[in-house]
Formats: sequence, structure tokens, C-alpha cells
Amino acid sequence: MRTSSLLLMKNAPTLLLIEDDRSISQNLAEFLSQEGFQIQCVFTGNEALSVLESGSFDLLILDVNLPDFDGYHICQEFRKRNTQTPILMLTAYDELEDKMKGFEMGADDYLTKPFFMVEVLARIKSLLKRANKQIEQPSLIWVEDLSIDVSTNSVFRAKQDINLTPREFNLLLMLVKAKGKMVTKKELNKQIWGGSLDEHNNTIEVYINFLRKKIDKPFSKQLIKTKIGFGYYLDIL
Repeated sequence: MRTSSLLLMKNAPTLLLIEDDRSISQNLAEFLSQEGFQIQCVFTGNEALSVLESGSFDLLILDVNLPDFDGYHICQEFRKRNTQTPILMLTAYDELEDKMKGFEMGADDYLTKPFFMVEVLARIKSLLKRANKQIEQPSLIWVEDLSIDVSTNSVFRAKQDINLTPREFNLLLMLVKAKGKMVTKKELNKQIWGGSLDEHNNTIEVYINFLRKKIDKPFSKQLIKTKIGFGYYLDIL
């Protein structure tokens, strides 16, 4: 099966679109090309893995349901060697469990089909903006015995390597940058989930628990604190 591409501007952000529905793929590619992006389209998991081995992209748009590998597998395999490139997943299911699985595999955002083209565009711009901000940050940040290297998305505590998903990493980084001040759930929702979570959604609490198990549980001092009903902060000197 041949890979097709639509290329417009030499210096435009490059996107890899992994979508087996030819109609959706073509419509998305045409729309995003008109918005100034360079788009490469593939239609199977095998094609995606092959292209990702040799190509470099600013963002991935990844359908969950593919004819061979599912999108979760592609996401997980890609994250083993690349933790920085944003991944926007597309799914026909609007179940929290499906979204949580995608986030655990390393997805940065989700869109449920059917979607509006302008919504796709807004999500892409938001993800690219966040990715660029991470690149501009100082390379190494220390909080007591916790160190974060934003150039490699590496985290260590007491010299122990801690493996975080991209979502967990961004959540930790927001808490660290607050320097002990409380970060509200509203702020976390806006900056990390793009404001997509409603007030009754417990996704943020779930991710805080993920972080605590990795950052705090193995160590004597618990850094991540909760102000019930409001938000979270780091207990630092």
C-alpha cells in the first residue's frame, strides 16, 4: 500500500496523519494543508511504524482503530524512543476508560468522532504551542532531591530514574514551576487537558495518584500535597 503525502510550505509544521478511513484522511489532509501544515498520510499501523522509524514530525494525529495494530500500540511503541512529539488521538468511542488507556500509552489529547475541522485545528495549535514552550524552558530544574531535565523529559529522585508518561511529566512540571504555591484543578485542566475535562471528571485525581506512586511512594518525604476541593502543591523548603 503506497503512502501519500500533501506538502505545501517548506518550513511549515509537519504532521503525520494515521487514519485508515480514506475519506476522513483526505478531508483532514486537505483542510490542514490549506491551513499551512505539511501532511503525510498513512493508513495502517505497519505503515505508521515504518514511517516513524525514518521520518521526523512535529505532531502525530493517530486513529485508535486501525486494520492491523491499534492506535494504542503505535502510541506506546513511538513513546519508547520519542517522548516530546505531541500525539492527538482520534476515536469513535467517548468512554473515559478508552481515553485513560490512550493517555497511559502516551497520548497528549483526544478527539471523538465525529469532530469539527476547526476543533482539530485548535487542538493541533494548542499542542504545538505547548511543545514549543517546553523546548524554551531551562534544561535542568531541581526541587530538593528531585531533578527534571526538560530537554529530555527525564526525571530523577534521589538519583533514581523515574519513568513518567508525557501527561504525568507535564503535570509534575506545572507543580514544580509553581514553587510550592497551589495549582488549581482549573489551571491543570486548562494547561494540560486543554480545558476538555468537565468539573465532575476525576481524571486529574487519577493522574495525581499516578504521580504519587512514582514520585512519592518509594521515598521517605511526600512532596505532592492536596488542598481538598481546590488543587495541589509541592511541599518544598
